[in-house]
Amino acid sequence: MIHGLSFSHLRGDLAGGVVAAVVALPLALAFGVASGAGAIAGLYGAIFVGLFAALFGGTPAQVSGPTGPMTVIMAGLIAQFGQEPALAFTAVILGGGLQILLGLSGVGRYITLMPYPVISGFMSGIGAIIIILQAAPLVGHAAQSGSVLATMAMLPSFFMNPVLDALVLGVVSLTIVYATPERVGKIIPPPLLALVAGTVLGVFALPGAPVIGAIPTTLPMPVLPTLHLDAVKIVIGQAIVLAVLGSIDSLLTSLVCDNMTRTHHDSNRELIGQGVGNAVAGLFGGLPGAGATMRSVINIRTGGRTPISGALHALILLAVLLGLGPLAERIPLAVLAGILVKVGVDIIDWRLLKHVMQAPRADVTIMAVVCAMTVLADLIMAVAVGLVLASVLFVKRMADLELMNLRIITAQTPESPLTSEEASVLGRHEGRIILIHIDGPMSFGSAKDMVRRLEGVSRWSSFAVVVLDLSAVPTIDGTAALAVEDMIRMAASHHQHLVLVGMQPTVTEVLEGLGVLRLVPSGYRHVSRLDALHHAARLVTSSGSP
Repeated sequence: MIHGLSFSHLRGDLAGGVVAAVVALPLALAFGVASGAGAIAGLYGAIFVGLFAALFGGTPAQVSGPTGPMTVIMAGLIAQFGQEPALAFTAVILGGGLQILLGLSGVGRYITLMPYPVISGFMSGIGAIIIILQAAPLVGHAAQSGSVLATMAMLPSFFMNPVLDALVLGVVSLTIVYATPERVGKIIPPPLLALVAGTVLGVFALPGAPVIGAIPTTLPMPVLPTLHLDAVKIVIGQAIVLAVLGSIDSLLTSLVCDNMTRTHHDSNRELIGQGVGNAVAGLFGGLPGAGATMRSVINIRTGGRTPISGALHALILLAVLLGLGPLAERIPLAVLAGILVKVGVDIIDWRLLKHVMQAPRADVTIMAVVCAMTVLADLIMAVAVGLVLASVLFVKRMADLELMNLRIITAQTPESPLTSEEASVLGRHEGRIILIHIDGPMSFGSAKDMVRRLEGVSRWSSFAVVVLDLSAVPTIDGTAALAVEDMIRMAASHHQHLVLVGMQPTVTEVLEGLGVLRLVPSGYRHVSRLDALHHAARLVTSSGSP
C-alpha cells in the first residue's frame, strides 16, 4: 500500500506534479553536468529516485531527485573512477541498499538528531563547493575533475581568459534566476526561464558557448554493479556517505513538508523509499538523490499532497527524455552553471551566518570547522570531526551542570534542600555530619571532578559520618558509579561511617551490577533523608567506631 495515497486532492496533485517537473528539469540537467556523469545521468536520477521514493516513501507530498549535496559526493566518485564509472554507480546502488537497511532497522527517527551547527557547516560547505566548481563553466571553461583546492587554484586563469559568449550567457542566467519578479516566477519558475532564454540566446546569438552535447532519447540500459579489491574500501566508504547524507537530507525535507501540510511522515518508510529509488537509479546510471526541499515546497504550494504528485513529476521527466532530448543538447553549460550557482548560494545556511556575532561561540566554532573541512578536506571527515566537537562540548556543558547540582551541606543554608526537621538534626551535630546531595543525572563527564571536589573540602577528616544522598539522581552511568565507589572508599580511608539515602531503581541496578553496594551494609541504606540523618546522629553520639 502506498503511504498517504488518496484521490481526494487529485487536482492539486496533478498541478503540483507538473510544476515540480518544470522546476526539476533544469536542475536535473545541471546536476548531471556538474557531477561529471553527464546531463542524462541527472535526468535518470530525477526519474528513478522521484518515482520510487514517491511510491515506497513515507512523506506523501515530498518530491525527490538529485540534490546539491548528493551531486557533490557523486562528482568525487566520478573523478576517482573516471576510467571505470560502473564503480561509482555501484556505490550508489550500495548506498541505496544501506538506506533500505536503515529504514528496516527502525533508526530513521534518530537520523535527524545530528547537531544543528554540524548540519549548518556541512550544508554551507556544500554550497561553497557547488559555487566553486561552477566557476569554470560559468565563464566557458571545462569543469575541473580534481579537488576543490585544484579548482580554486585555477580560478584566476579562468576569469582572466573567459569565453565571451559563455560569460554573457552565464551573466544572463544569473540575472534571470535572481531578478525575475515574484509574480512572473509564480507562472514560470526562474530556473526554467533561465534555461529557455539562455538556450535561445545561445543558439541564435552566442553560438561560441560550450553546450551539453548528445543526449540519449531512449530508456537506459542497466549498469551492472562491479567491484574489485582495489576499490572496495573507497566504494563502501562512499556508499555509507551517500546513505547517511541522503537520509539526513531527505528527513530534514520531510520535516519541512510536515510543517507545511500539518501531517506526520513515517521516517523509516521514507528511508526505504529513498533507498529503493537510489538503488534503481544507480542500476540505470542515474545520479543519487534525496528529498528535494525546493521542489517539495513548490509542489505543496501548488496543491500537491499525495504521492501522486511526486510520481507524476517523474513520469513527466521521462516523457521529456523520450521526446525532447535533441533540444536539450543545445543547452549552454554556462546557463546551467548560472542556475547551479543560485542553488549553491541557497544551500548556504544564511540564517546562522546572519547571527554569527550573537550566536554561541561553541556553535559558531563547530560550524566554521565543519564548513572549512567540507570545502578543503573530506566530506565524511568534516561531519565526523563536527560530531566529535559537538559531543565533547555537550559533555562539558552537562558536566558543568552536574557539578552545579552537587551540594556539600554541613549546616542549614538558604539554598539548602533540607526540611526544618532535617536541618535541626544536622544543626545539633554541626561539624560532625556532612551531607552530600546530588540533584540530577550523574555521568562520566563530571564523575572525577565530583570526587576531586570532595577531596578539596577543608577539615574533611573531622567529620564522623558522611551521608550520601542519591535520591534525586534519576540515572547514572558506569563511570559515575565507580566515582560513587571512590566516595565510599574515601570515607572508609578516613575511618568515617557512610550512610546512603534512597536510590531510584535504575541507579540501584547500575550500582549493584558494578558491586558498589557491597561496600555499604544494608543497615546503612535508607529510603528517606530524615531516617539517614537520624541514623547518622546515633552514630555520632555512640561510642562505637566504624
